[in-house]
Amino acid sequence: MLNEIVERIRRNHALEHATLHILEAQQPNLRAGGRATSQGFYLYGDLPNEAAVRAAANEAIRRMKDGQRDLAVHPRCGTNVVTAGVLSGALAMLGILASGKRAPWYVQLPNAILGAMIGALLAQPLGPWMQANVTTSAEMNGARVRGVRSNQAGRLTAHFVETDHAPSS
Repeated sequence: MLNEIVERIRRNHALEHATLHILEAQQPNLRAGGRATSQGFYLYGDLPNEAAVRAAANEAIRRMKDGQRDLAVHPRCGTNVVTAGVLSGALAMLGILASGKRAPWYVQLPNAILGAMIGALLAQPLGPWMQANVTTSAEMNGARVRGVRSNQAGRLTAHFVETDHAPSS
C-alpha cells in the first residue's frame, strides 16, 4: 500500500515536471512551480487556463509514453535544492571534523567552506540524477488526467491536476 502511494507520487512528480516543460515551451517567461501528491499535482504561478493546463498534461503523458523520459527532470525542482543542501552541509561538517577537535575556528572555517563548495559542485549532476532515479518516475502507462480545478488569488493561479495511474507492474 505504501509502495503504491509512493509510486503514484513519483509518477505525478514526473508529470508535474513534464507539464511545466511543455507550458514553458509555450510561454518562455512563465513563472510557475508545482507540488506532487498521490492524487495529482498542483501548479502555481502566472498560468494559462484549465484547458491549456489539461492539454499540456495530456501531451506530457503522451510524450513520456513515447520515450521522452527526460521531461521528468526539471532544473528548478526542489530535489536539486535538497541535494545541494544536504551534500554541502554534510561536507562542511566533515571539513570541521577533519580539522580536529582542538583546531581554532580560523582552521575549521576554511575546511567547512571547502566542504560546502565541493558539496555544491557534486550536487549539480547528483540533483538531476536523484530526480530521474528517486523522486520521479517517468512510467506513464495507464496514466490519465481526470480533471483540472483552479483557484485564483490576484494574478496568481493555482491548478490542481487530478490523475489516475494504473498500478505499476
